[in-house]
Amino acid sequence: MMTFSALLLQNDAANAAAGGVLAAMGGMFLLVMLAIVVVLIIGFWKTFAKAGQPGWAAIIPIYNVYIMTKIAGRPGWWVLLFFVPIANFVVAIVLAIDIAKSFGQSAVFGVLLLFLLSGIGYLILGFGNYRYIGPPAAGPTPVTA
Repeated sequence: MMTFSALLLQNDAANAAAGGVLAAMGGMFLLVMLAIVVVLIIGFWKTFAKAGQPGWAAIIPIYNVYIMTKIAGRPGWWVLLFFVPIANFVVAIVLAIDIAKSFGQSAVFGVLLLFLLSGIGYLILGFGNYRYIGPPAAGPTPVTA
């Protein structure tokens, strides 16, 4: 028959092993997430540089959103709308569509790849054969005969 102290020691060893496994899994998770973040920053950096903006702006919080509004051809005060609940969701979709159009892509590209799968979308824009053509013109384009 085991004594109470022997059971406690056995339990402590099992807890220590489980804690070690969890710590190792957490460390691996952090490394994977760090690698993903670095890849995303590279995609944003290349996209910003293609649009004629400083690439380093991709790593500055809030300022990177301001640069994205400039790439999309929207006013800079739109950054403030990102601090308004629900409005930020709508503004993010509109910016994604406008950035896609600034690179000659469709609204579907903007919604699917720049809004929903932004990491992939900005990598495609940054490393693909896409050129920055500027924001879409305001209003309808005149027809000349």
